[in-house]
Amino acid sequence: MSQVFSKSPKHCAKQQGLTIEKSYKKLFFACSAVFTSVLAFIFLIWVILHPSKPQFSLKEADIYQLNLSGPHLLNSSIQLTLLSKNPNKRVGIYYDELQAYASYKGQQITVDTSLPPFYQGHEESNLLTASLEGTGLPVAPSFGYEVGRDQTTGRIILNLKVNGKLRWKVGTWVSGKYRFNVNCISVMAFGPNNIPTAPLSSYQGTQCSTAV
Repeated sequence: MSQVFSKSPKHCAKQQGLTIEKSYKKLFFACSAVFTSVLAFIFLIWVILHPSKPQFSLKEADIYQLNLSGPHLLNSSIQLTLLSKNPNKRVGIYYDELQAYASYKGQQITVDTSLPPFYQGHEESNLLTASLEGTGLPVAPSFGYEVGRDQTTGRIILNLKVNGKLRWKVGTWVSGKYRFNVNCISVMAFGPNNIPTAPLSSYQGTQCSTAV
């Protein structure tokens, strides 16, 4: 008599489970390989192109008002003009969420002023202008003394700053957002006999520092 061998339902279920598990593993490794290839491709493009950070320079700054309205309250009005340049030959730059303000000896002396977002193509330059103002801004008790001392030396030094976020554009690919900070130093001379005469102006075209 011949013997008939048959697999139990339990044995079949175990084999089917192994098959499904192998399929999931294959799918996982395939997705991982595709994802790794995409990351490697993006990284390779990034290394080859190696985008340089944007360059900013101060073209003009004018102080129309900088006076105390109370013991520690400041009114200020400053007109700012910056030149922004994209030094990259193959990478464009989107500028987002731009904010400009002025500071003096570590104290912010104007409120944050928003600048419109814009796109800068390869090796393009753009002029940025902003009116920086402050009304009744609280300042340190030493503010009046510091300005008086600068008046004695015949010049006042301000920091003009721009903060924001940028995105790199390579072909149709656009990166995520990167925060950047621009700091420009403006040296302005007082009038004859060191008497403040509005506006105090700076035209020296100072190169600004940029951190990304």
